[in-house]
Amino acid sequence: MSTQVPRLLVGLVDDAAVFPPGSASLPDAVAAHRRHRAAWYADLVGPLLLPASALPEVPGLLAPDAATAVGVIGDVPIGRLEAVLAQVDRRLGVRQVEAAVAKRGEDPQPGLADLLKLAERLGGTPVYAEIPLTFGLMGALDSLAEARAGGLPIAAKFRTGGLAAELFPAPGELAAVICACRDRQLPFKLTAGLHHALRHRDPETGFTHHGFVNVLAATLAAAGGVELDAVADLLAATDAVRVVELVRAHRDAERPLWVGYGSCSISEPLTDLIRLGLMNGGYEA
Repeated sequence: MSTQVPRLLVGLVDDAAVFPPGSASLPDAVAAHRRHRAAWYADLVGPLLLPASALPEVPGLLAPDAATAVGVIGDVPIGRLEAVLAQVDRRLGVRQVEAAVAKRGEDPQPGLADLLKLAERLGGTPVYAEIPLTFGLMGALDSLAEARAGGLPIAAKFRTGGLAAELFPAPGELAAVICACRDRQLPFKLTAGLHHALRHRDPETGFTHHGFVNVLAATLAAAGGVELDAVADLLAATDAVRVVELVRAHRDAERPLWVGYGSCSISEPLTDLIRLGLMNGGYEA
């Protein structure tokens, strides 16, 4: 493990280069991920996230003796995922599988039941159920927590942004989800919108984005027993000193609850972490 990547930040940022808004080509994403894996900040970076439908193309982009860890994003129906995964080239180490179980406003339980069956057949591969922050959320978290308590390596995943304002949860809404996962001892992943360390307004879209350091501070506080209002306050904070100092105080600890998040850029979060003094290094974007 690199001494330049604090224990708290190890594996925080999965490489989602092929997904919007970055939308890198598959050859470019594979090549860039190889560079990330060889860089001094490699410990910050999780697996290369790829749509299930793209997996057959990846081996042709690797050297004969090369291998890479991938996270599979279900862009095919859950019922077809097992067949896709069974045909994955042996050089692709499937680190995790992530799939949406419902659209916004739909009951997540039927899709979740299908994903739980898949998780049982995958032999220990971590599975993340993407659950909309709408109807049926808490019941779905209960089902996940029950399955996890029974030994199934399954956890939750939530969206924190997108192409519409309603896809950005308010601080209180996200705080409620973090606290709900804490109360159920349920790890979670996040995706979308976490482009920078601190809460900010995008001048082009007008959307206010959550900061990933805000989320980290809020999760640390929640794991320490802080109540919902205080967790929401950390998510809403724009004072860098407040959230950064809380995170810095836990740099040498394991990251609780929050497994990490997918980002189409590695350079943006890395640059922010260096700028805020949470990592040391000479990375050039």
